[in-house]
This record gives sequence, structure tokens and C-alpha cells, in this order.
Amino acid sequence: MRPSTRLLAPGFIGRSLDEVKRFAKMVITHENIRIPMTPYHLLDFTNPDTITMCKTMSDRDIGGFSRVALDQVLATPSEPAHIRFHGNISIDLPPDRPQVHRSGYAAWRNRDRGPTIFGKSLWDVSPYLFLALRVKSDGRKYFVNVQTESVEYTDIHQHRLYAQRPGEWETLLISWADFVRTNYGQVVEPQNEMLTQRVRTLGIGLTDRVPGPFDLCVSGMWATNRMEDGDTHRKES
Repeated sequence: MRPSTRLLAPGFIGRSLDEVKRFAKMVITHENIRIPMTPYHLLDFTNPDTITMCKTMSDRDIGGFSRVALDQVLATPSEPAHIRFHGNISIDLPPDRPQVHRSGYAAWRNRDRGPTIFGKSLWDVSPYLFLALRVKSDGRKYFVNVQTESVEYTDIHQHRLYAQRPGEWETLLISWADFVRTNYGQVVEPQNEMLTQRVRTLGIGLTDRVPGPFDLCVSGMWATNRMEDGDTHRKES
């Protein structure tokens, strides 16, 4: 049997090599049998290729008028390379779609990643306690969104992004255990434990429905067991 052209594509080979390197490092450092203390980088936006893995969403998908953009920003002496999630929230309803009763949201997330020789590309963050984010916020009410290979494909686990120093760079830690299971924006029961062994996507959304501009910068998201990685650790959900 010959492998398909798609499986031999450079992206497939590169992802597979990255997984082999990661597994080899775990064996060499014995992190497969003890608590890992090195960070597990999930989305590193100092790499300009990472933004190509991401997509934006907004109420424009249902006829709304919010604007959203995701731009790569190069490093400067005072700032790391990062992505800028920005735009303008509008709560105006589309006049030609009477079935739409709510508007005013914007979000981004990584696209589902392609397969590797090990199968579907998923992140296993189960050995780690926290999700770390390096951000510069405008102080608006953002939520971090996590999708896993759950029974309900549309489930999203969410946690508020509690920025403490709007307008400044800071590293925030969120316990994986503190994420809340939601579906179409509503908290659902039972609150099953997140499948941290099978994380599909990470992203950030703005759903406060407050009209006006928004601007959030993110340089990276990673899994960690080190409390000292963060400037701030908040447990509120």
C-alpha cells in the first residue's frame, strides 16, 4: 500500500518529527515518569507561522456588524513578537434575519491540526496543572476557550481572562481544573472533568456585548506546572 500524497506532505512530516522530538525529550529527561517542569508550548506567536494556524469568528457569520482582525506584530526592543486580536463590537441585529436575536461577539482559535504518524493531532496537557498566557489586555471581559475530543463536539470549556494590568504585558495562569463546561454560551451539566489528554483547540473570545473597540495582544500560550511562570494566578471562574 502506498501512502497518500497528503500524508507525505511537508506539514505532515514536520508535525510527525515534532512529536518524535517531544517524545524523545520526555524519555531523555524522564518527564514521562515524573512531574514535568519544562513548559509545553502550545501556541507560540513569536513564531510568525503560528498565526496561519488560526481563524477568527464573529457575529458577521450570522449577518452581524462586528469587525474582527488577527494580525502578526513583529518584535521590538520593548515588546515580544505577538498576535493582535482587535476590532469593534456591534450589537446591531441584521434587519433581514428576524431569527437572529443576539449579536455582538468576536473570537479566534487555532484550526484543527493535521494528522501525524501517531494519528490525530491533539495536545495532552494532563501532566500539567496550569495554562499560561502572556498577554497585554485592554481590560475588557475576555474568555479563554478550550475544545477537547468530548462526547459533545460543540462543548467549549471556558474561563475568564483576569488581566490585572491592562495596557501592560503580564503572564496569567489558569488552572485546567477551573475551566467550566459550556455549550453555545450556556453552562451545562454535568460539569464533567475536561479531557486534558485530548485538547483540540485553544482560543480567546469576547462576548460582553459592549459596543466599541477591543484590542488584546497574545505572545504565547503554554502548559506548565510552575507557579512562578505567572505574574498572576486567579482561581475565579
